[in-house]
Amino acid sequence: MFEDVDRVRQCRAAIAAAAARPLSAELGEADLIDLIGGLEDLKSAAAALQARASTDLADRRVVAEAARGVPKAHRGRGLSGEIALARRESAHRGGRLLGLARGLVDELPHTFARLSDGRLSEWRATLIARETACLSPDMRAAVDAELAAIGTDEWGDRKLVDQARKLVYRIDPQGFVDRARKAEADRHVSIRPAPDTMARLSALLPVPAGVACYASLKSAADTALAAGDARSRGQIMADELIERLTGRAAADDAVEVKLVLTDRALFAADSEPAHLEGYGTVPAQWARDLVRRATSRKVGLWFRQLYTHPVTGALVGMSSRRRLAPRGLADYIATRDQTCRTPWCDAQIRHTDHVWAAAAGGSTSEVNSQGLCEACNYAKEAPGWRARSVPGPRHLVVTRTPTGHTYRSTAPPLPGHEHSSAEIYTHAESQHARSG
Repeated sequence: MFEDVDRVRQCRAAIAAAAARPLSAELGEADLIDLIGGLEDLKSAAAALQARASTDLADRRVVAEAARGVPKAHRGRGLSGEIALARRESAHRGGRLLGLARGLVDELPHTFARLSDGRLSEWRATLIARETACLSPDMRAAVDAELAAIGTDEWGDRKLVDQARKLVYRIDPQGFVDRARKAEADRHVSIRPAPDTMARLSALLPVPAGVACYASLKSAADTALAAGDARSRGQIMADELIERLTGRAAADDAVEVKLVLTDRALFAADSEPAHLEGYGTVPAQWARDLVRRATSRKVGLWFRQLYTHPVTGALVGMSSRRRLAPRGLADYIATRDQTCRTPWCDAQIRHTDHVWAAAAGGSTSEVNSQGLCEACNYAKEAPGWRARSVPGPRHLVVTRTPTGHTYRSTAPPLPGHEHSSAEIYTHAESQHARSG
């Protein structure tokens, strides 16, 4: 019954043991190349087995929940979150991995076979699944068979995607139209940290809108350069984007900024790094410069003092009798947790969640609250999930999934946690300053 699982564990242990020591000097260069290639084949085969296990788990869960009378629309709810935890991924990524497994096992047999025997990497299998997702199962299987017949094993990503798109268009031109409509519905804006206290603001837009936005910024830069502006084209376009979006010429004056730093870092030139919400760790000097610039420009600065434990750095708790976390508590949790508390998920916090459900008597308090993204919070609400807070140096949540697996999540340390200090929220809000 446990033969397959034991074999996987033994294989993992053998590979880990081999990696922990220097390889034999008797291995020649050709042998090492064979080893590298063999391990790549092994990764592909492992990905295929993961896909098979994921679909089998999904099928069995649906059958079991149907037998228990769970409504059809709710069957399998939270399953992608379990898969994500098992694969050390975010809940959003877990949903995509489950969808990929379904496509490979149920509708792309040739791609799955090539993945299983190592001729195709998991990424290239993902590309085929992505490009054929707009087709019906029968059409998808037809494209899959033709790709296998052509022989694309040695192709690069771009050539493989191009060929898949050609086949999809030939077999179902309407699918291209449907896909374009769906893609337009997925338009969004996102932000992610970049090195050296910079950030990347990205927008996924329909082609006409994206080209028009870029052309407008480029035209503004061309005009400024022609007038003798000393900035580079890229700098002008970036500054123009900031001004158009915020209505202000300086980025520092544009939006409310929440900065967490120690009193020593702010007033005594201590080198303890600060934390900028939505970005992460920033140097202490950079944080002091931000405060100084905001002050010199008469931007409204809002300070809230939160004291930490002298040893652990845990924030002083607060509580509420309300079922929904009030703004102060939600703000507190967002500062403490920084990103989604689910292991391996670093998405932005969208929900202030009750660790022990409020419907079951859980309190609206700092101890019984955690910050989660939407996907992780919805997964946690599925039947069979349990979570509890555990006393410790820092806020700790232990989550138990329907299969009985447990995962621990500890709140990240705040700046200056090794000392007794005050955490200072700095809100640079030009609107407040202008309104008096």
